[in-house]
Amino acid sequence: MVSNWRLNFLLIFFILVGFAIGTRLFYWQVLSSQGLSAIAASQHWVSFEIPAKRGQILASDGYPLVSNQEAYLLFASIPQIKDDIDSIADRLALTLKDDDPATMTALIKERLSRSDLVWVPLQHKVSRQQKSQLQALEIEGLGFETEPQRSYPEGSASAHLLGFVGSDINGSEKGYFGLEGYYDLELKGRAGLLKREKDASGKPILVGDASKEDEKDGRTIITTIDRTIQYTIADKLQSAIKRYGAVAGSVIIARPQDGAILGMVSYPNYDPASFADFDKNLFPNPVVASSYEPGSTFKVLVMAAAINEGLVKPETHCDKCSGPRKIAEYTISTWNDQYHPNATMSEVIQYSDNVGMVFVSEKLGISKMIEYLEKFGFGQKTGIDLEDETALSLREEKKWSSVDLATASFGQGIAVTPIQMLRAVNVLANQGKLVRPYIVEKMETDQGEIVLPESLPQQVINPTTASILTEMMVNAVDNGEAKWAKPEGYRIAGKTGTAQIPVAGHYDEEKTIASFVGFAPADDPAFIMLVTLREPSSSPWGSETAAPLWFEIADELFTYYGIQPG
Repeated sequence: MVSNWRLNFLLIFFILVGFAIGTRLFYWQVLSSQGLSAIAASQHWVSFEIPAKRGQILASDGYPLVSNQEAYLLFASIPQIKDDIDSIADRLALTLKDDDPATMTALIKERLSRSDLVWVPLQHKVSRQQKSQLQALEIEGLGFETEPQRSYPEGSASAHLLGFVGSDINGSEKGYFGLEGYYDLELKGRAGLLKREKDASGKPILVGDASKEDEKDGRTIITTIDRTIQYTIADKLQSAIKRYGAVAGSVIIARPQDGAILGMVSYPNYDPASFADFDKNLFPNPVVASSYEPGSTFKVLVMAAAINEGLVKPETHCDKCSGPRKIAEYTISTWNDQYHPNATMSEVIQYSDNVGMVFVSEKLGISKMIEYLEKFGFGQKTGIDLEDETALSLREEKKWSSVDLATASFGQGIAVTPIQMLRAVNVLANQGKLVRPYIVEKMETDQGEIVLPESLPQQVINPTTASILTEMMVNAVDNGEAKWAKPEGYRIAGKTGTAQIPVAGHYDEEKTIASFVGFAPADDPAFIMLVTLREPSSSPWGSETAAPLWFEIADELFTYYGIQPG
């Protein structure tokens, strides 16, 4: 009896132990097999990443806007180091001329003291001149490997457009802002991998097995940027900012038919090759990342909506334009306190009459105003291929008041980005069609060129309305406040804008954003351009600052395109 009890106990014990061992083996061999294999591989192999060559960014003529210049990785083969480590670290830090030599010296000492490695990197992106100076030190055990470094031939002029290459949290190269950020995956390619057997101490076995996965270089992207136009607007904008005492400014030029960006410049800017030396607030591109109240340039869009709906015509007379308008508790005046009783809609645009635009907005109503704002692309991103684009949402209809409707009619109380404004006005230049602005046209790969697809245009207003607004804008240029600066003999469709800057719930009485938007030649536009100047001190008015700059650039473009006055 006792013997049977003992046998049963032993049988159950061995079954349980066997089950436990089997369960543990199943866990190791099945559930944890991949993890254990990875641990084994890490103990048996050492891996070295081979960086891929980053793709170039080219202008429309194939000239590099961003390329790669020769640079070097400085490394040390520790078994070959013969000199005193402290002496080596001091000499290297002195030659490399780092901003923080003490930290650089400590880092080099730490890396040269590693006993578990044969090869250690000491400094990335060493220039050719620095390489020569380091070689002259004749320190045994140092070596160099070629590695690309970003070069920006156009310099600061295209900084906001291009962005820059920095490092991510893992120390790997990464594009930030502009095209470098938006197309980072395409530009950076795929790094290669070199695997080599290592011994128990972690040192590579030089005669052991090795495997290599080749790197794949990044794609080269070809943009729509015209270098002549880019240089022209950079030069003219910088001069104008000094001339008019503005704190900032931007110029965008596009091809009306498809939205291709031909030039884009903003000031103040930074040098993408040494971005770490600049204030990080300069990095976002103001054209796509900063919003502003557009002022009177917005009037042509509201007028287009009303005409497209058949609510007014160019010859419609304003019967409420004889003086200031009282809307709720607010009084709305004209910009120069001059009034034009019974003015036509064409004259409302010509005189840039705020009171006349309130008349138009009341015809349009809140629902239709919001509907057309959305059709013109406001409240949403344009989809331009730049990393840092933002867009403010439109207020819900129930939150609009009669005052909001009135002020929106002349471009106040509503925030837009410059690229949104250019895209919207381009509808008038493009027979009523809204197109997506874009910068990259195609990419070069190992298999050949990839042409990027264009977006389908959207019909916002009918072509007749677009033609009517074009003529109203031509009249505004020929007979408006900025007519003195217009190049003779050209039909230019345009509109000035002067908007006060909102500060802490009210508008600053002194500071403005001056702008001018237009396209030319009016009947068959070769370009559309938006100029904005922030806080010009010589004059607050767009007609005396932004408009002359627009006409100055346009005059250069007429010559460049071979467009004769007619």
